[in-house]
Amino acid sequence: MVGANAIDVARDLLKRHGSLRGLSRCSVDELAKIPGVGFAKAVQLAAAFALGNRLARETLANQKIDSPELVNELVGGEMRMLRKEAMRVVLLDTRYHLIRVEEVSSGTVNESIAHPREIFRPAVIASAYALIVVHNHPSGDPSPSQADHGLTLRLAEAAELMQIRLLDHIIIGAQSSNGPGYFSFKEAGVL
Repeated sequence: MVGANAIDVARDLLKRHGSLRGLSRCSVDELAKIPGVGFAKAVQLAAAFALGNRLARETLANQKIDSPELVNELVGGEMRMLRKEAMRVVLLDTRYHLIRVEEVSSGTVNESIAHPREIFRPAVIASAYALIVVHNHPSGDPSPSQADHGLTLRLAEAAELMQIRLLDHIIIGAQSSNGPGYFSFKEAGVL
């Protein structure tokens, strides 16, 4: 886009990707290939999206994290940007304050396989009192699969044996006007 100003380039980016969320899913290499962006601006854009995600986490660092809404605030934006399924654990202390968030699995477009031992390992290492398991559905539909239900039940059994509180298993999907953009096994009465 020779001669295009920054506003024209921004409009084109949003038109191509539909939204800031769509744009945030692009890699630096993908952004750099867009006419008018280049490598330096692509790096700046990726950094801006990463800073936005860190800011969201920082504001919740000293808050009691015990609801799906807060977990969605904490990791939802970042996980919606992912093109592949990923599973993370939100590790909490005895007051349900954030210790840290750790990725335990990264999978394919429609599957992220993790065994309970990999899911609970970060909690044991961090001496976490409680954890919340979170994974995304890149399709945007947060509805749980049979595998998601089975994993949740196995995790509940393992949590009881290990005496680590499993507060919830949350599936992050796309935000919409019809719902919050996530599914909570706790809210559904499974946990």
